[in-house]
Amino acid sequence: MKRVQPAIAVIALLAACSPSKLAYGQVKSAMVDAGLSEANSACMAERMTDRLSLVQLQKLKQLKGEKKSLWDYVSAVRRVGDAEAVKVTASSAALCASGFAAEKK
Repeated sequence: MKRVQPAIAVIALLAACSPSKLAYGQVKSAMVDAGLSEANSACMAERMTDRLSLVQLQKLKQLKGEKKSLWDYVSAVRRVGDAEAVKVTASSAALCASGFAAEKK
């Protein structure tokens, strides 16, 4: 019985760390590299990794070119053609820029 406990702990840890949450650092870095501020990138990455699938996040990671503002980034996401990704990105940009996002605190 004692051998089962470590296995259960590992399974619980993996369940707590969703694959999307593990992508947080990559998503944040990609946004900073695209020209967004550190604070907005952190806030948006938190929201986006909670709400988008790994496939959607991978599509967004492929965006090329410097974005000079949050709205430039949202426009680039529109070109991906994923309505849910656009909705999540646009709402995250608006909430994070305004300071209304809980993640911004």
